[in-house]
Amino acid sequence: MTTCPGLSERHNLFRPFALAVLMLALSATVASTAQAQDAMGRPPGEHHQRMGPGMYGGPMVNDRMLDAVGASAEQKTRVREIMSGARDDIRKTREADRGLHQQMLALMAAPKIDPAAAEALRQKLIASHDATSKRRLQAMLDAAAVLSPEQRQKLAERLKARHDMMERHQRERQG
Repeated sequence: MTTCPGLSERHNLFRPFALAVLMLALSATVASTAQAQDAMGRPPGEHHQRMGPGMYGGPMVNDRMLDAVGASAEQKTRVREIMSGARDDIRKTREADRGLHQQMLALMAAPKIDPAAAEALRQKLIASHDATSKRRLQAMLDAAAVLSPEQRQKLAERLKARHDMMERHQRERQG
């Protein structure tokens, strides 16, 4: 084992341990990104009423909310189709992201880490997240076009109330 100048042999023994802790922290961060869950702790798509991208930052719109704003059967069908298409596209992107995360883990586990390769992977992940965000926004715009201005206003109010409730519950759990 090589030694670091100025460090005792005892300190040099802890270097592999420190590297292992760093790798564990990095892998936990990467894994948590790859295995994201929604605010209720459910994996994406597990909730039977979820129609929107939900955990991807878009509103979670379900039949009950569409009923509350007076959406017609045709409007509900169109919104479901829009959100289903977005969800499928985003799921494919997330599957590709898992490969990038695995590449990053392999890179970090290598005897010598290539900073340029790590940066290139980070750039690919950023581009993927940006594409996901664009797809989510397009789905929300398409779904909004199906609803009337009055329905969108009612839906926005319901979504805000839901958001406020979830924040309140989160604060209660933390406090």
